[in-house]
Amino acid sequence: MSNGKRGFVDILQEFSIPLMAGVFVALVMANLDPATYQYYFGAGHDAKHWEPFGHLTIFGHHITLNFLVNDIFMVFFFGIAAKEITEACLPGGDLNPPRKAVNPLLATLGGVFGPVGVFFLALWGCYQLGIYTPADEWSVLQRGWGIPTATDIALAWLVARTVFGKGHPAVNFLLLLAVADDAIGLGIIAVFYGDPAHPAAPAWLGLIVVGMAVAFALRKANVQTWLPYIFVAGPLAWSGLILAHLHPALALVFIVPFLPGPRRDVGLYVAKDEIDVMGEPLAEDLHMDHSPLHMFEHHTKLFVDFGLFFFALANAGVAFAAMGPMTWIVLSSLVVGKTLGITAFGYLGIKLGFPLPSRMNLRDLVMAGFIAALGLTVALFVAGAAFTDLNLQGQAKMGALFTGFVGVAAVLLAKMLGFNKKQEDPAVEASEPARETV
Repeated sequence: MSNGKRGFVDILQEFSIPLMAGVFVALVMANLDPATYQYYFGAGHDAKHWEPFGHLTIFGHHITLNFLVNDIFMVFFFGIAAKEITEACLPGGDLNPPRKAVNPLLATLGGVFGPVGVFFLALWGCYQLGIYTPADEWSVLQRGWGIPTATDIALAWLVARTVFGKGHPAVNFLLLLAVADDAIGLGIIAVFYGDPAHPAAPAWLGLIVVGMAVAFALRKANVQTWLPYIFVAGPLAWSGLILAHLHPALALVFIVPFLPGPRRDVGLYVAKDEIDVMGEPLAEDLHMDHSPLHMFEHHTKLFVDFGLFFFALANAGVAFAAMGPMTWIVLSSLVVGKTLGITAFGYLGIKLGFPLPSRMNLRDLVMAGFIAALGLTVALFVAGAAFTDLNLQGQAKMGALFTGFVGVAAVLLAKMLGFNKKQEDPAVEASEPARETV
């Protein structure tokens, strides 16, 4: 690919253009021709929707476009998130040594407990005000509590870099928070958002253990290609989850940590690894090569970034008429809950003796909490798992979509309050490698 074309593709990835384009197309289709949109992209593992491969099924699930996107494509999305967490635990990573990660991890807990607390408070308030009545089952409505716990990694990084400036420590702080946030979100999905139509069948989880054992055996055998880990061990974990009636998109979370990785991490979502940093000639002299963990992301990155167009297309198609109480509950839970929770827990970390990164102050922490309210991608995903009622699901998804305006508000607030690129450290900016987007 020529440099011009490569540069154009990089811009599309860096600014999450495929994701945004998918949101736009989905909203247009859902509002202009909702019947067609529901036929092609509607949720549900039954024969009511278009099946591109005929009436084929996998473990009783019809292969619809929604199934292909949410249950198969998203396996790779969450697999890359697991890769970043795995590398962050290596020497040089943001989770190693653990002490330097205490404050952002505490802030992460605030970014989960805050939104959950606001969600239940807002839901209770709706009952007290008569917006919801006893006829509206609390047990159904409360399932949405997991929706506002996640942060969209790519959009948060993009807005943070615009607000704080490239190289500012608040950018990495927020990126680590978003990655850890989504790690907790993975656990929430796995534990609380199984298939509501089918009770969990935990006996099938043994297949996940088998998949992990295969991945461990491959590592012990020093297999230095990522393919057998992902396409041999991965399907075993995927089968175990779907047969246990848990979300199969989490399959690679159990497998990716077994891939042999680099000796050191060079940063969250950085396009280079230690081999690139030291240079190919020196790496050859030292008989070092790119690790399978790095190559897994390198070879799937383009597929995932552009595949987010189809994720958004399949999940963001909400009619504007679908707005309702759950829309505002989800939106307020993200905006108010994230900002207050992250600020409070980050401040608690300071008081406990775990300071913010150098050159990051309390004002930066509050702004980082506000930007973390960008819940788009994973919030849409959780909304689809939380509610089977299409009306409630649409309301919740609209709330997740509205968080996109947080990015615009953050940039405007930053200009008003004096956040600018004068805060950057030129030395850091000059040495900072390009980041990958997911």
